[in-house]
Amino acid sequence: MKNDPRASAARVLVQVTVSGRSLAEALPAGLQPVAGAQQRALVQELSYGTLRWYYRLEAMLGQLLTRPLKQRDADVRCLLLAGLYQLDQLEIAAHAAVHETVQATRALNKHWAKGLVNAVLRSYLRQAGELEQFIEADATAKYAHPAWLIGRFGSDWPDDRAALLVANNARPPFSLRVNGLRLTRAEYLGILAEHSLEAVPLVNTAHGVVLKQPLPVADLPGFSQGVVSVQDGAAQLAAGLLQLAPGQRVLDACAAPGGKTAHILETEPELAALTALDIDARRLERIRDNLSRLGLQAELLQGDAGAPESWWDASSYDRILLDVPCSATGVIRRHPDIKILRKHDDIAGLARRQAKLLDAMWPLLAPGGMLLYCTCSVLLEENSEQLERFLGVQADAEELPIRAPWGRACRYGKQILPGEDEMDGFYFACLRKGR
Repeated sequence: MKNDPRASAARVLVQVTVSGRSLAEALPAGLQPVAGAQQRALVQELSYGTLRWYYRLEAMLGQLLTRPLKQRDADVRCLLLAGLYQLDQLEIAAHAAVHETVQATRALNKHWAKGLVNAVLRSYLRQAGELEQFIEADATAKYAHPAWLIGRFGSDWPDDRAALLVANNARPPFSLRVNGLRLTRAEYLGILAEHSLEAVPLVNTAHGVVLKQPLPVADLPGFSQGVVSVQDGAAQLAAGLLQLAPGQRVLDACAAPGGKTAHILETEPELAALTALDIDARRLERIRDNLSRLGLQAELLQGDAGAPESWWDASSYDRILLDVPCSATGVIRRHPDIKILRKHDDIAGLARRQAKLLDAMWPLLAPGGMLLYCTCSVLLEENSEQLERFLGVQADAEELPIRAPWGRACRYGKQILPGEDEMDGFYFACLRKGR
């Protein structure tokens, strides 16, 4: 039973919901003992899907259990959540989903739970209508988001709250960026068509493509040859906003995993220098790998963007890309574990870190230069309010309005909400330094 995908998914879910590990950290270990592409795909589907609908499934499970499970049986609880996910959200035959989930108790070495799992899942099938009424009456369960986040969305985006919550629970598009140094987007769309892969151009991007059906990146035509990269459409906007030109010195200040670094080099290959900075040496290796696959080169530098005195050589930059660490509330549809791992109290600390980074980077910018501030957050505290604070204290900084057909104009900068133009939630603001 080592190869049981449902048991493996339950173990992954324990790592996220109990141990507080990210899904990106927990999933590889969960996939390791599972053989076969189809079975591994099921582990991934159950892990992502159960976390996406976690608060809905938790509410259902609370109604179906006669008494709470003990802490040591968190794996059984997670198996039950994965079982409910199959019945509630997937097109898997009910009898098969129930049978296979019951059998997974053996792989968890929880033989005693066989009857419990069977009873709970069959109770769901009998009570689905009643459970739906219960769910509708509870916002946390209805929207599958924690209460604090529903509240923040409501205060920051009162007219868009419901749409934002729905978008976060949708499956994200499989978005690609064509390497313009190698071929045009139209040429790559032709290559995809030759491989019977349906795709369309991604609006408001020069090189973006949306593949209708996801597939393993290794199976993408030209991926290993550096022809194409996986990157959301919103992230692809950064390079264009920087107004790059030959001879410029550019700093990507929080660069890992290197998607924007690579796109900058693809957009303007005649830069004088591009430095990709990150505080984590292991993450720098990811940048190195990505650039190597694409046939690109940049200076890779380990250092803290909030403490440039430890690494900066006093040579100013013409352009700085500052993609700061944030709540990631704009990319929940890609990382549903954010809803569980991120806490209300985290936001103020993140905002302080962002302010420190912005303040630290400004002296490195040459007079007349541009700094692009961006986040994958939709919270005002991390975005337009951050810019308002900065512009209020930095006399030589001015905002450059972003005139583009995408996004929503904020007091400062522009915001894309998740799902708009098939993009993730992203915020951008352009700042110019006085001469």
